[in-house]
Amino acid sequence: MSDLAGADLNVSRETLDRLTAYVALLKKWNPAINLVARSTLENAWSRHIADSAQIFDLAPQGARHWVDLGSGGGFPGAVVAILAAERAPEMRLTLVESDQRKAIFLRTVARELGVPMTIIARRIEDVSPLAADVVSARALASLSVLLGYAARHLAPGGVAIFLKGANHTAEIQEALASWRFDVQKTASRTAPDAVILTIGELSHV
Repeated sequence: MSDLAGADLNVSRETLDRLTAYVALLKKWNPAINLVARSTLENAWSRHIADSAQIFDLAPQGARHWVDLGSGGGFPGAVVAILAAERAPEMRLTLVESDQRKAIFLRTVARELGVPMTIIARRIEDVSPLAADVVSARALASLSVLLGYAARHLAPGGVAIFLKGANHTAEIQEALASWRFDVQKTASRTAPDAVILTIGELSHV
């Protein structure tokens, strides 16, 4: 039984159909390449789709290039791309994923769902600066490490949007030893104690 009813997504029928097709692909491919923890598949709508979708509206108005780092099975990047196809068709989505098999999966999602997104199958450190208006990541690395990636790939005035768990306060304090930044916390709608950090004005100490 799908947990779609609990996902609380306010999307059009076309976007819902794309997300449904995405979940079907995720369940088809997951046994072979472990895109997400098997235990989360039955709750894929709330654990992965809704969790990723909630960051879309935190992007600045007029953002034209969104880069998702360490995309894995496409969270949050592919979900953002599906939403953007309807809500912000002028936005370019770039997903960086070094695992070649996961990159093939992401290209399959883009092709079968008819959603434009560029997949870069390289390590984040090896990718030339991408000049993004938004950089996002989920379950990838500590905040200090993520800020190093963001500093490389953000355009001037861009923002980073990171989904973080209960340890976010300690991660912020640790990061402040090396970085200056403004941060806005938004409570997660899908996980208790989790937050979304929107970070701007980033510079190295």
